[in-house]
Parts: sequence; C-alpha cells; structure tokens
Amino acid sequence: MRALVLFVCLSLGCLAQKPQRCTSPTLLTGSFSVSTANEKLMAYAKYSYDARGKRIRLREVGSFKKKSFHIDVLLLYKLGVMYKINYRNRTCCKKPLGAQFHPLEIPQNASLLGQVVLGSSSGPGQGLLVNSWAGELQMKKGKAKYMSTVTEFGCIPVSTLFHTDKSGWVVTSFFNNVIGLVDPQHLVPPPFCKDAKLEIEDGEDPLTFYSLF
Repeated sequence: MRALVLFVCLSLGCLAQKPQRCTSPTLLTGSFSVSTANEKLMAYAKYSYDARGKRIRLREVGSFKKKSFHIDVLLLYKLGVMYKINYRNRTCCKKPLGAQFHPLEIPQNASLLGQVVLGSSSGPGQGLLVNSWAGELQMKKGKAKYMSTVTEFGCIPVSTLFHTDKSGWVVTSFFNNVIGLVDPQHLVPPPFCKDAKLEIEDGEDPLTFYSLF
C-alpha cells in the first residue's frame, strides 16, 4: 500500500513538472533581432512592452532589400493609433493601427515540441531551461505557422519563428530582457506629437505590428 501511495505521489510530481502554456510578464523591456530566411530583412530593435495598457514601443535599425532604415514607433492599441516618431526633425506621423493587441504568450492551441537546456546542464548557472511550442494562427489572408521558445521559469521570450506565404520565415531572437519598464516615458507620445493629425489615405489598410517588418 505504501508503495502504491509512493508511486502515485511520484507520478503526480512528474505531471506537475510538465511544461505549461504561459503568459509573459505584463511589463517588459529588452532587445531583439529580426531576420528573414531570404535575407531581405535584417534588423535590431529595442522594445518596451506594456500588456496592461496595450502599448508597445519599438526603436529599430536595419536593412531591407539592401537599403538601410530606421524607425521609431509607438503602438497604442487601446486608442487604435500608431505614432511614427522623428526626434531629429521633432515630427510625428499618426496613423490608424489595425488588428487587436496580442500579448506575449503561448496560445492555448499550441503543441509542445520539447524542453531543452540552452548552454550546459553540467553546473549551476551554465544553462537556461526553455520550452518550445508550435502551432498555427488564423490571419486575415490565410494561416500563419509559428514556433515560440520561452523560459521555463518566468515565461520570458527567447525566440520566435513566424511563417506566412507572403513573408516566408521570419526569425525573432530576444535578449537583454528586463521585467518591468526601464523608462515608462517611452510609452508616452513626446510633446511634439500632441498636435499630430490622424493620416488616412484612400485605399490604405490600417497598419499592424507585422507590417513593420
């Protein structure tokens, strides 16, 4: 009987350790790199993320089709607007923001690919335990495939592979993540954006997060 109880306890312990779908911290600051399989896009960005207020700030530099670019954008999903900010000229371009806010999380329909240690498991502090998940998302123009890797403890994003028929595979690698907002003012439009008018061109679709890449 004792052996049976011990077996049940051990079984429950194993089940409790199975990776679970998770949601990343509501406030994050960090950096990430973005690249495409066809090498048309390579970029580096710093980001501020606020899931509570549904706000994202991206300051990005990179190259697209061998042409360099720099963008500084503030996405305000609750207001449905996006600011393109130019500090050098102290100007703002205000445009409608399409699509809903999607928090950094592992969707409920995602399938677990596996759990691995990045680095080494030979000693303390030599490795990082992560979980990889995969699935599909229904987009406006067909389905998109994704594979997301997050830390086992904290659900901090590590990398994401995203595929659509239009863009092919897009790889995003996160690093220098900090829980919280290093500078909350990054998620507030600068004063010179106060009088910016909403720009809507005929036939132009509202911008989305993915149209930035």
